Amino acid sequence: MSLRVTFVAAARGAPPLAERFEDAQPLDQAGWAEVERAARDLLPLAAAELRYCSPTPRSRATGDGLGYAPLVQLALRDCDMGRWRGLSLGEAMAREPEAVDSWLADPRATPHGGESLVDFITRVGGWLDTRPVEDGCRVVAVAEPSVIRAALVYALKAPPSTYWNIDVRPLSTTCVTGRAGRWNLRFDGASAQPSRV
Repeated sequence: MSLRVTFVAAARGAPPLAERFEDAQPLDQAGWAEVERAARDLLPLAAAELRYCSPTPRSRATGDGLGYAPLVQLALRDCDMGRWRGLSLGEAMAREPEAVDSWLADPRATPHGGESLVDFITRVGGWLDTRPVEDGCRVVAVAEPSVIRAALVYALKAPPSTYWNIDVRPLSTTCVTGRAGRWNLRFDGASAQPSRV
């Protein structure tokens, strides 16, 4: 029995250089415009038997804007960044350069007082492994790019440092198939990427 889980990255809520750890910003005007342009291509995913989203305002709004009416999943929340919550990487680096270096180099480090990268990946992977399995069941999950990166590292059983080498763009789709402990990354022939105007 296998399951198909398609992750849809939340639309942007801020310009990339203004992104912050555990950013709770809603979709900005550009994000709403992206959702509107992508809706036609991504609407077929609403036929999934199970539809979920991260608890962020951006993920919920993206899922609703695409017609998914997703169920919020706390396990799909962003990594707990402790005292760095709300800071940009540059701001955290300016305040605590050695701590940031430690966090980037060691996936088990928690210099911010929050969750380690390993714990984050394990939490997201645990969510993936506990999805109800019915042969051919389809799941769609709208999530923050960081959550999708964690899911991919887990699914591929890749070293945690691989997390830093995965780029997830707003409204991109990524699909994994399989079941608990046996996941495969799936590339489909037809792109479900939003069209650009």
